[in-house]
Amino acid sequence: MLGFDRITFDPVIMGGRACIRGMRIPVSVLVGQIAYGATSDEVLADYPDIEPEDLRQALLYAAWLTQEEIHTVCDF
Repeated sequence: MLGFDRITFDPVIMGGRACIRGMRIPVSVLVGQIAYGATSDEVLADYPDIEPEDLRQALLYAAWLTQEEIHTVCDF
């Protein structure tokens, strides 16, 4: 994954879920907080070990995951 140098996957940390820099802070938790209305400053205050670039990459990674191909199904 090019450009996601702060997103790590380790089977011994959080079961291999996408985390921030090998810490036990899943990307999904950070993205979820933003989705539920927390500001970036609030998230950074809640998780003092993460940096603004960590949060930015978490959001970029979530956006990247949503890219999908759409296949149409034809009824014949």
